[in-house]
Amino acid sequence: MTVRQMTKRNYEDMPISDADRDYVRGLVIHEDSGLLAFNKPSGLPVQTRNPDDRTLDRLMAAFAKSNGKRPRLVHRLDAQTSGVIVAGKTQPAAAAMSAAFAERLVSKTYLAIATGSPFPPGETEFSMPLTRHIARPGLELMRAARPGDQNSQAAVTRWQVLASAGGVHLLSVEPQTGRMHQIRVHLSIEGRPILGDPYYGGAATVKGEPVPRLMLHAASLDLPHPTAGGRIVLKAPLPADFLAVLSAAGLDLPADLALAAS
Repeated sequence: MTVRQMTKRNYEDMPISDADRDYVRGLVIHEDSGLLAFNKPSGLPVQTRNPDDRTLDRLMAAFAKSNGKRPRLVHRLDAQTSGVIVAGKTQPAAAAMSAAFAERLVSKTYLAIATGSPFPPGETEFSMPLTRHIARPGLELMRAARPGDQNSQAAVTRWQVLASAGGVHLLSVEPQTGRMHQIRVHLSIEGRPILGDPYYGGAATVKGEPVPRLMLHAASLDLPHPTAGGRIVLKAPLPADFLAVLSAAGLDLPADLALAAS
């Protein structure tokens, strides 16, 4: 089967191993009648592009019902971003959550470790339209939109500093729009790229210690519950590699985050 021939139905029908079933079940941080929430590790892609891909989307087969119906992921995270991601357990639940994301009824909070000059006090709201561009064959990135760009998209990101030490900053970040790589490119445009970001100028070391990956973690989602009504807040604890980089940078977690990470 070629990549071109592989349809969504083709890869959904492909079996997964018992080890992968155990693996993805170990990522679950919440499950109820309407949704599944996962703490996705860095390095696990969400979308399936090739027949041999090991992705969170393909691993949804571990939760398939006897009729073959499986949960549907309703949003995305970059492969190197860790943290909370949700799937609808039924088609109506997935549709309701997809609509909530589209209508901006979901509040998303990320934690990022960035470098650069000190940030101004308080919360910053950064607005800069973005557009896609081909950085090299096979690599599509984002950049600030320029006059005359045909496909620019409005993009707004809010952030505030939780801790700083020697030009390294722990940030709480809330994207107000959902553009590809939005947090990464906005911080890069500001001259404060995220550590470990190979595409937007992030340093590969901090205080002489290697940074293993992009230091961006989807810490929480606050969204309307698709079946029970009301809202639900889903939180993903910080992974060990993120905590290790914080320690190497000499940054202390605020007390509430330290408790959640323990």
